[in-house]
Order: sequence, then structure tokens, then C-alpha cells
Amino acid sequence: MAERFRDIVVVGASAGGVEALRSFAGGLPGDLPAAVLVVLHLPPGGASALPAILSRSGSLPAVAARSGEPLRHGRIYVAPPDHHLLVEDGVCRLSRGPTENGYRPAVDALFRSAALSHGPAVIGVVLSGSLDDGSTGLDTIKSRGGLAIVQDPEDAIYPAMPENAMARVSVDHVVRAVEIGRVLADRAREPVEVRDGEPLPLIEEIEARIARSDGAGNAVSLEVLDVSEPSGLACPDCQGVLFSLDKEGTRYRCRVGHAWTAKALFQQQSRDIEQALWAALRALEEKRDLAGRMTQDAEHRGYPLVAGRYSRHRDEAGHAATVLRKFLFEGLPTVTDLPDGASDETA
Repeated sequence: MAERFRDIVVVGASAGGVEALRSFAGGLPGDLPAAVLVVLHLPPGGASALPAILSRSGSLPAVAARSGEPLRHGRIYVAPPDHHLLVEDGVCRLSRGPTENGYRPAVDALFRSAALSHGPAVIGVVLSGSLDDGSTGLDTIKSRGGLAIVQDPEDAIYPAMPENAMARVSVDHVVRAVEIGRVLADRAREPVEVRDGEPLPLIEEIEARIARSDGAGNAVSLEVLDVSEPSGLACPDCQGVLFSLDKEGTRYRCRVGHAWTAKALFQQQSRDIEQALWAALRALEEKRDLAGRMTQDAEHRGYPLVAGRYSRHRDEAGHAATVLRKFLFEGLPTVTDLPDGASDETA
């Protein structure tokens, strides 16, 4: 065992995360004795302006993380678009491993890697965001002796990520984003004992290896099949079978490594259904218009029976399109539309 301090801070944010991260960075002391690693869900294309935004917001410099870069105290490392940011033995690692909840970078991938590599020396921070990203990773950090800090949901633009983290994990602090720096300044100086080589639970260790596999992890991904059961659900990313990672059916992986929580999967299925319905609406309206043209052509040629048949097709397609359009404009249910008293009240 070796004694060290809580000097690895991992931060996750999604919707509303830029504002939360600006407040967070503004509250960090200039002499913070810890390295800070940040994942914000970003679209895969282009460059991120987040390092510049965070550098202007507070006293610590923020940089885009580079693979193999040693971690330094008093610096913020930001995950670049389309790459997982991981921690291994005191250095940053970038990976293009499978997406988690449809995202790369993913909050849980960072949290899981930090817990595996640094155990109780890690402090996990969950900020504004929708759904439950970060909850699983924060639970892993706590299980290894680390600390869990959550932005006060009343302070978050999107409170679901903090609320879901609080529902899953016994968090150590719930504070406004701007006050997290003060908490970190105190807790980062606490000595802890790190046990080298202490393993994660098997499934979480496999997941950590999947995130850093960078295309060489087919055998690792297949390990998921050996320790899980088919769920009967399809992966939205590749349409492969999803395997349940827990008895409750709250977490899933497919054979190539895509990861989903139940809430994220439900939300993505709703998007897929809506997309399919819009395609169906387009097809119905095209069929209505084509049947109308064919009705006119049959009438012009003097075929009343044929014209009548196409006219019925036109009317049926038009009625179906009207009904479907009305349904689409009323909207599809999401995880936030559950009735009061449902078991998913923290979504």
C-alpha cells in the first residue's frame, strides 16, 4: 500500500454543461493540488472551444487532452470530440473505443478508468445533464474508496444527471457548481492509502478494457457475452443483440462494445420510432399524391372503374397521413413524461 492524496478529479457534464463547467472552473483555487479531467458530451465533428472557455473562466489553465500526456496538478484536461478520455497510471489516454449511451467521449468511461487506475485517490463530480450518464461510473468510484460530488440539482440547468447520481450513489457533497472548488480544495489534501492492483468487479473491469481497446478489443468485447445474458433488445448503434450487465436490466452492452443504460436506450428507441414514423408519413403522402395523379389519368382516359380504385387509395392514404401527422405533432413519450408516482421519478 502507498499513501497519496486525492489528486485526481474527474468531471462529467452533458446538457447545460458549458454553463455548469464555467461556474465550476471559476470556483477552482489557483493552487488546487490535483489534476482535473473533464468530459462534456460533444458532437463528433470539428474542434472544441471548451478549453479556451474554461481557461477564461477561472485561474487554472485548461487544455485539450493529449494521449500519453502526464497529469499535472493545477491543470484542467478536456476530452476532445470523438475520443474517450481515460486515466492510466497518471497519464491521459485517448481512445476511439465503442460509444456509451451514444456518446464518445463518455462520462462513465472516464470515471471507470480513473477508479480502476487510482482507486481512493479519485474524486468524481457530476454536473448538469439529462438522463443518467455518470451514475454508473460515480458508483464505481465510490466502491473503490473515492469521493462523489454532485451539483445541486436546483443549480443545474438540466438536473437529471445530478438527480440520478444521487439516487444511485451515496454522494459525499451536493453543492452549487461554483462552490465545488472550495470543497475540492479541502478534500484533495486528504491522505489516502492506495492498494496496487486491486481489481474492479469483473464486468466493470471488462468495460474499462473495452473503452481503451481502440479497435483491438474484439476478444475483450466477447468477454461480455460470457458474463451476461441476452436481453432480447437490439443495439441502436449496430442492431446487434444487447446483453444485460445486471439482474435489474439497467445496463447493456452489445457484442462489439456499444454500451447503454436503460434510460438512454429508452430515449434512443423513442427517437428511432419517431424517425420511422416520419418516414412513414412521407411515404403515405407520396402515395396519396401519386394515387391522385393516377385517378386523374384514368378519368382522362375514360376508365371510371380504375379511377374509382385509385381514388379510394388516395383517400385511404390521405386519411392515414392525417392521423399520423396529428400523432407526430402531439409528440412521443420520453423518460421525462412518466406519470407521478412511477418508479422512474428521477429520470
